[in-house]
Amino acid sequence: MKRLIVNADDFGRHELINKAVEQAVEKGILRSATLMPGAKAFDSAVEIGRKHPELGVGIHFTLVNGYPVLPPNEIPSLVTEEGVFVDDHTAFVKKLVSGHVNMQEVRAELSAQLEKMQNTGLELTHADSHQHMHTLPGVINVVIDLVKEAGIKAVRIPKAPLFSGEFGGIGQLIGRFGLGTLARISGSKAKSRNIASPDYFAGIVAGEAVSEDELLAVIKNLKNGTTEVMMHPGIDNKQLIPDTGWDHDFEAEYRAMVSPEIIKLIEENKVEITNFRSLWPND
Repeated sequence: MKRLIVNADDFGRHELINKAVEQAVEKGILRSATLMPGAKAFDSAVEIGRKHPELGVGIHFTLVNGYPVLPPNEIPSLVTEEGVFVDDHTAFVKKLVSGHVNMQEVRAELSAQLEKMQNTGLELTHADSHQHMHTLPGVINVVIDLVKEAGIKAVRIPKAPLFSGEFGGIGQLIGRFGLGTLARISGSKAKSRNIASPDYFAGIVAGEAVSEDELLAVIKNLKNGTTEVMMHPGIDNKQLIPDTGWDHDFEAEYRAMVSPEIIKLIEENKVEITNFRSLWPND
């Protein structure tokens, strides 16, 4: 059996991302998304999740490039002077390894994010994080504790291939090797707590879009088991790129999700399109 989870990250970050998610559920192969608790378009994302029960909604834990749920004065080690998270994973990792991240504040903030998600009434299918911060040492322990306590039964383990998408040089390879190492450690910790994860991860981690051609290649080469593809769909690059500060082809990923050729190939290969509910272990 070959199963495919296409997950839309950053759900709730922007109304044009929410619009892409809803249309990709209605017209395409999207059945999974992770919602950013502190995002500006959170409320409309929740409404989409309620409207579409076939969409498995998880929590996109956020410690970088976004907004906290707790008041900034309660988590000073996690925010800038402007009261927002540091901009990217590199800045956060530097703070973490230099001892300038208070792990009690991490637990408090992520707990508040989870509580906000639980208060929506949505049944959370899984957990992951913005820029894979949940795989970091210390943070993964907090995340596993929280999801276990909340009864969330699955988590992303981003075991990204070293070579996928455009080659970005030795720096990219080092980054992917580091993430792969953290992912393996995180996967072992999750498994020891009876928290499930997909067998394979096909998302491109360096920011390139998963185009229609790349998604076709993933589907043609699927192995038996469950593969997650991490994607970031959106509508209208001209507005999303400046609004998010990310030079990403959101439209290409949306087009891949609703592509008739993709849908046809999935049907021909008898691939099951699913979400993280299909991974839940029997307790």
